[in-house]
Amino acid sequence: MADLAVPVPADAEIITVRPQHDTATLQKLPYFVGISGATAGSQGLSMNLVIIPPGATAEPHFHRDYETAIYILKGRVQTAYGEGLTKTIVNEAGDFLYIPPGVPHQPTNLSDSEPAQAIVARNDPNEQENVVLYSV
Repeated sequence: MADLAVPVPADAEIITVRPQHDTATLQKLPYFVGISGATAGSQGLSMNLVIIPPGATAEPHFHRDYETAIYILKGRVQTAYGEGLTKTIVNEAGDFLYIPPGVPHQPTNLSDSEPAQAIVARNDPNEQENVVLYSV
């Protein structure tokens, strides 16, 4: 069996990131940047916490050239997606979602009183650089 381990420099460090404030995004949702090229020196991924305020909807967008994985921590979110945002799916706490590169989508928090929270991971260390707003 081949050794699949990637050599790691002996002086490599484990990095801890504790975001203290949210970051403005093109999608118009509060993001708490966790792991990225800028915060941890990652070269192939980013992972962030997104909060969708009660009743809020993100700007329609897609991610150029990278995959997105989402884990819903809290709340119920309806996502319109696809060409013209004509398809919809509802996800709730405990659901994992996968969004392929280039798929337009627009999440909406279905609660008028509670924020929705999700962990978002992408195979791009510079997550915001490839976000493209989508005109319906």
